[in-house]
Amino acid sequence: MLGFLCIYVVWGSTYLAIRVGVSTIPPFVMGAVRFLIAGGGLYAFARLRGAAKPTALEWRNTAIVGALLLFVGNGAVAWSEQRVSSGMTSLIVSTVPLWLVLCEVVQGQKPGLTKWLGVALGLVGVGLLVLPADGSFKNAAVEPIGAIVLALGSLSWTIGSLFSRKAKLPSPILAISMQMLSGGALLLLLSTVSGEIFDFKVAEVSTDSWLALLYLIVFGSLLGFTTYMWLLRVTTPTAVGTYAYVNPVVAVLLGVVFAGERMPPQAFVAMLVIVSGVAMVSLGNQVVPLLRGVRESFAERRP
Repeated sequence: MLGFLCIYVVWGSTYLAIRVGVSTIPPFVMGAVRFLIAGGGLYAFARLRGAAKPTALEWRNTAIVGALLLFVGNGAVAWSEQRVSSGMTSLIVSTVPLWLVLCEVVQGQKPGLTKWLGVALGLVGVGLLVLPADGSFKNAAVEPIGAIVLALGSLSWTIGSLFSRKAKLPSPILAISMQMLSGGALLLLLSTVSGEIFDFKVAEVSTDSWLALLYLIVFGSLLGFTTYMWLLRVTTPTAVGTYAYVNPVVAVLLGVVFAGERMPPQAFVAMLVIVSGVAMVSLGNQVVPLLRGVRESFAERRP
């Protein structure tokens, strides 16, 4: 229960922290610092506690997971929050369970009708966010390029989460530290290639951004990401995926209260549609029996 509470609330708050961080720290530089520090500290801790030296295969697999989840997935979030509010970002990222259904199809599985309806509903919600208002994309609730990058990041996160369940990995703590080191190293490389790191001036970073970065290292990475990867090992992806329709609520509330973010009416409708679609996907075939049970219960109480 505490594990789910952690990814529900802590991860919901990281969207605002990222928003504050990238206000004066380049997104890829911030991600690199965040994951290299958290991953380095966790790796040293695991090894000092007696964890075996990882093999080449384990390094390869953790590097793949780190690339998909942290380099692409989290990197997309950090970059997008330069142009998309924290609440809207969390809403688009919440579509991860929708991508899970499509991945199941690629794997040869046949999702039920309820899941397909959930996917359709979720896509309608995303469409409401990016559709132009008054004939101009500038007036859309979310900038289209930001939405596209976030959608691709969500797909990458989904693939990485599924791969991590079947890949040969070292002990949980060591594996998580190696994923962070791999993702952080790739983000550092990207920040160098893109020129971000050369334009980065430490003296220009605000106190709020430093505090946000510290929060992301301690709570977002060491606590939140560690809990997420642990839950993937001890429960089902569907159960873990329930964070997707709790995080947006937390993120939107924090964005409104602490960052003065405002959501247009169209965005509120989109949030309800997306969360409903994600809930249908997460519950899957349980929805129909549940509704049938409720109907029969009411029928039995009729005089």
